[in-house]
Amino acid sequence: MKTTKVRFTDPQIELAHGAGGKASRRLIEGLLVPYLENNKLTEMNDAAYVVTDREGQRLAFTADSFVVKPLIFPGGSIGELAINGTVNDLAMAGAKPLALVNTIILEAGLATSELEREVEAMSQAAQRAGVSVVGGDTKVVEHGKADGLFITTAGIGLTDPRVCLSAKNVRPGDQVILSGPIGDHGITVLLARGELELEAELNSDTRPLWPFVATLIEAAAPGLKWLRDPTRGGLATALNELSRDARVAVVLDEEAIPVRPAVRGACEILGLDPLYIANEGQFLAIVSPEYADIALEALRRTPGGENAQRIGEIQEKPERVVLARSQYGGNRVIDMLTGDPLPRIC
Repeated sequence: MKTTKVRFTDPQIELAHGAGGKASRRLIEGLLVPYLENNKLTEMNDAAYVVTDREGQRLAFTADSFVVKPLIFPGGSIGELAINGTVNDLAMAGAKPLALVNTIILEAGLATSELEREVEAMSQAAQRAGVSVVGGDTKVVEHGKADGLFITTAGIGLTDPRVCLSAKNVRPGDQVILSGPIGDHGITVLLARGELELEAELNSDTRPLWPFVATLIEAAAPGLKWLRDPTRGGLATALNELSRDARVAVVLDEEAIPVRPAVRGACEILGLDPLYIANEGQFLAIVSPEYADIALEALRRTPGGENAQRIGEIQEKPERVVLARSQYGGNRVIDMLTGDPLPRIC
């Protein structure tokens, strides 16, 4: 009989375990993976690959849950977020989204008009993403048990055979490309709660990312190594996961990372670092050096990708470390997110 080696020793679950940082990784690696371990879980990507019997074609399969508060915020809502977040996990696996299913958990007392608004938002987002919602389930729980509405999704997509995306492919010299400004979603949702006396002209960046990925594949497939949308835990956590999985160093040019003035200002007032703030419509790409310029030009030609930037490089040492280099030549270590600075943002 197999002995399960559980390494998770935290006595209870805290909000930080769902924030996408160190605590989340500790929970997944220490408790979930030991019991569920199989060869599909080894890389812990946002989507798993399943090989079909038809000429070796690969499907990408993903699942996600959305518990954002408030349900509606500038630039989006939980319904739109649920669709975009799911198709984006597929896109980050190099897969064109094919179909989604969703489970809706409703709190007794939710106004029918609010539910209708979110179902309509899901429908419109699915149309924009070019994907169909083909099934699902609905449950109702007691008043006070669900903050109005929770949505869980699952999706499948067909991978493009021209790319094989994995941290194992990343090598020193590869370039780090970011699709656009960071932090918009997390700060927008935080301000939408109305708990802080701050105002800013900001909207969530939620959007489907497959059009950008399709453009990258067409332009630079042989050089495309790895993709990730930096949602919970932000850019810093996504790149820490990469540096750990690929056993490399990620060296960032901090001045090259695009951050809107409103996001930067809010972070300074609140004592937050934009590198850890969640995004829902941006992604990171690791591209071999000979394809980096081609990939960047292709992104910038795509509507919505005009602000894409090359923000760093993969180096051999120091292994499993992310460094940010300032304009003055100094370096600071960018660790994985600790704690839960922005709960309930996706």
